Amino acid sequence: MQDGKDMKDTVENYIKINHMLRPGDGIIAAVSGGADSVCLLHLLAGLREKYSLKLRAVHVHHGLRGDEADRDAEFTKALCSKLEVPCQVLYARVREYAKANSLSEEEAGRVLRYQLLEQEAEGWEKETGIPVKIATAHHGDDSAETILYNLFRGSGLQGMGGIRPVRGRIVRPVLCVTREEILQYLDENGLEYCEDSTNQSRDYTRNRMRCQILPEIVKEINPKASRHIRQAGEKIRQADEFLQTAAAFWMNNHILEDSPGLAPKELLEEPEILQAYVLRRMLAAAAGSEKDLSSRHVEALLDLLKGSVGRRADLPGGIRAEREYMGLRIEKRVDIKSVPPDHETEIPLEITVFPREKSQENQEFPKNQYTKWFDYDKIKGMLSVRTRRTGDYITLAGGGRKSVKAYMIDEKIPAARRDSIFLLAEGSHVLWIIGYRISEYYKIGPQTATILQAKLNGGENHGG
Repeated sequence: MQDGKDMKDTVENYIKINHMLRPGDGIIAAVSGGADSVCLLHLLAGLREKYSLKLRAVHVHHGLRGDEADRDAEFTKALCSKLEVPCQVLYARVREYAKANSLSEEEAGRVLRYQLLEQEAEGWEKETGIPVKIATAHHGDDSAETILYNLFRGSGLQGMGGIRPVRGRIVRPVLCVTREEILQYLDENGLEYCEDSTNQSRDYTRNRMRCQILPEIVKEINPKASRHIRQAGEKIRQADEFLQTAAAFWMNNHILEDSPGLAPKELLEEPEILQAYVLRRMLAAAAGSEKDLSSRHVEALLDLLKGSVGRRADLPGGIRAEREYMGLRIEKRVDIKSVPPDHETEIPLEITVFPREKSQENQEFPKNQYTKWFDYDKIKGMLSVRTRRTGDYITLAGGGRKSVKAYMIDEKIPAARRDSIFLLAEGSHVLWIIGYRISEYYKIGPQTATILQAKLNGGENHGG
């Protein structure tokens, strides 16, 4: 246990090590009125002159606890006035948001809280031009709880790394101290705080972790268990970051630009943990987010990669994975049972045309599977989005032609799927086999003056 001065030094050093703040930064402290956020605000107020920090406080009123919530808001305003910190109370309609989005009130409150804090930070940044950070009061025990919670849920390494000290503009200066040390700091500095009655409720999973499971571990197994869990989390986070880098490097060297959704079978030669990281990155890229993706989905992809040609699986985000001869293809699903050849249809392909700026001359073209650039000046006729027709062809490097049928055969695309793949075409000349490759003829070149961008807007019902 460290005294108040030692804790101040610990927090200040933690801020420096993790590059959380720079002199002149704006900081929005998220203050609930509870012990942790009162400690955070007091510490930041003590540092603002030394580092020329511009400090504001934001209190989010969730509208869930009646008079108690009103009390917390008034307490926060009074505390900020005493510390000479500008304070704003923002209101969130948590119950309505939770119902509309099928979320627990706990999760809805978290989502809305961060949304409001982010909006305030963006507005302040635009108003002043100074970088603005959001400081939250997560402490070391919170991180230990998160690690245990994710471990019990079957999370991968990313989830077991605990709470990160810095995430975007969000910084967590007191992540290096425990709840007990925070309470001691408040006592030594004569600081009062509000107690949220819901923190003692066992109705919330995290509260059970906080009030029951972790205290029992500390009491019965090791008094330093929380610290040791956090230290393990830090090592896990380092391992995760290393593997993320290794996966990105492997993808850059093995995944073809024209087929970004295909994990080549050479991936099987790598250690299984690297296979998993590559497949997770590809899955997230195809889905557009990691939301709703878990380790069991990655395990399903690993099974497919090791399995026989023709096996497939449907995953969250409208993703279909299928084992092909060349490897494992991961792509947005086309929600149609049968699309006959020569069928024109409406899919949400967003077309924009814009002049090529000098700043774009050396710009890397989009590598997203569903966003492509073309030389607009080479397009002379009408474009259509359709499935294949007899006579369709694509131009290869060197100017040679290949029929779309031959391309699909060479790529080992299953026959049953060939008539469901959409094309962007000018007559019989195909610009883009959507989700696969583009024509060499229409690629951006040094003489390109105007760019046509084709972007397939996703969702569960459309894909390449």
